[in-house]
Amino acid sequence: MSETDYDNNDVKIITKPVKSKNPILIEGFPGIGLVGNIASQHLIEEMDMEYIGSIDSRYFPSIAVLYEGLINMPVRIYESEKHNLIVVISDIPISHSVSYDVSSALVDWAQSINVKEIASIAGIAIIEGPHKVFGAATTQEMLDKIKEKVEIFQMGTISGISGSVMSECLLRELPALSLLGATRTQNPDPRAASAVVEVLNELYGFSVDTERLIKQAERIEVELHKLAEDVQTSEQKGEIKKEFPMYG
Repeated sequence: MSETDYDNNDVKIITKPVKSKNPILIEGFPGIGLVGNIASQHLIEEMDMEYIGSIDSRYFPSIAVLYEGLINMPVRIYESEKHNLIVVISDIPISHSVSYDVSSALVDWAQSINVKEIASIAGIAIIEGPHKVFGAATTQEMLDKIKEKVEIFQMGTISGISGSVMSECLLRELPALSLLGATRTQNPDPRAASAVVEVLNELYGFSVDTERLIKQAERIEVELHKLAEDVQTSEQKGEIKKEFPMYG
């Protein structure tokens, strides 16, 4: 094991040596609109971050993730020494039953590499309105840092692994903030992710272009609209009944 590895039998974190000094850690796990996952992946690609390791657990689904024919771990860790940044991204949802173990291990590991602060990215459901970003923090200092850039999440709950990470940071007195991209859909929402990336640009002096994310959003919207039209047309022509005669 290297100096930056972590193993408590339930959760393992295996990485190359971390080069950054007092880095910022951003985590993006799947949730509503896949906001955290999409935003984190965009940061990794646009900032040309290096894969340095993974998080694994016996409680995770027994799967391997494929990308262009290559096997990837489902929960990965990337580093940009240039930006003094660590990004943790997951392609699998973390169940409520294991959220505590994973968040505890992640924060343990973050403290072992002297992380300066943690930014948790997730989505939040809204009925209507623009793609704004809501924010919360574990300290007044962190709240002051974001209050001019987001709408403060005055009252409510942050569920899942993101909420668990924030609670763990509060207990450990590790500065942390939560950025919640507002979304009106359960479907992947690149526009909400783009809004979060813009806030991260302001907070940390990044210059990550979000144009590609916006183009991706338009493509997804067009595809979903076409799918809805195809389904409606099929229903009108009775094609569904033809293909499923046992229901007719």
